[in-house]
Amino acid sequence: MFRRFAWVLCALAATLLMACAHAAYTNRSQFMMVSEGQEVALGLQGAQDVLKKEKESRDQFQTERIKRIGWRIAAAANKPEYKWEFHLIEKDTVNAFCLPGGKVFVYTGILNLTTSNDELAAVMGHEIAHALLRHSGERMSTALAAQAVGQAGSIAIGSTVSPGASQVFGQLYGFGAQVGVLLPHSRTQESEADEVGMILAAKAGYEPAGALRLWHKMDAYAKSKGQNVPGWMSTHPTTEDRIAAIQAKMGPIRAKYFQQAALR
Repeated sequence: MFRRFAWVLCALAATLLMACAHAAYTNRSQFMMVSEGQEVALGLQGAQDVLKKEKESRDQFQTERIKRIGWRIAAAANKPEYKWEFHLIEKDTVNAFCLPGGKVFVYTGILNLTTSNDELAAVMGHEIAHALLRHSGERMSTALAAQAVGQAGSIAIGSTVSPGASQVFGQLYGFGAQVGVLLPHSRTQESEADEVGMILAAKAGYEPAGALRLWHKMDAYAKSKGQNVPGWMSTHPTTEDRIAAIQAKMGPIRAKYFQQAALR
């Protein structure tokens, strides 16, 4: 059993070395088993599915606002190979997302919180940062690796102990991988997207302090809705941790990028 499991771990370690990449701006090491082309193709298909299911807003002013801010941030991202699109979806949901390849969707529900362009730029910069940093491909790669280890462990235990033990191992391993690897990994990505999103917004000429105002509003909104997920079970950092990190990084980002943009 241990020999088989060790062989799988060695194979995964070799794959990890071959699939090493680095995130833009932060230079964080990333594990990638998915190509950028595959990500972009999935993003294009996802965008088509969203546009089939969701209704685009007819509010011309807000639609143009989304596009204007989006194109400024996309120019700052300097990723011309992405086919950028910006859509405003008519739905009372406090949400926005960017699919791989640059397809950005903003829901009208979040406009009640993003009353200034700086706050909206913080939202869109954050979502665009996810695509720029290839977080979707990284999550898929991590999930594939975790699944491979879990399946190998279940097979090894089932062949040497009992099928029942294999099932128990699979359940425990699934919970451990989710809480100990996948969720913290997602929280790392969220914090990274906050930082790079502020950089992109600042390079586009938007005040990075908008991110701080936005998250104070988001905190008040979440509390009004009774949303309180324990940090260790959440895919996002706690709001308190998030605000503290944004506040710590805001000053240097403002000095390096926003002031340069203001001088242009």
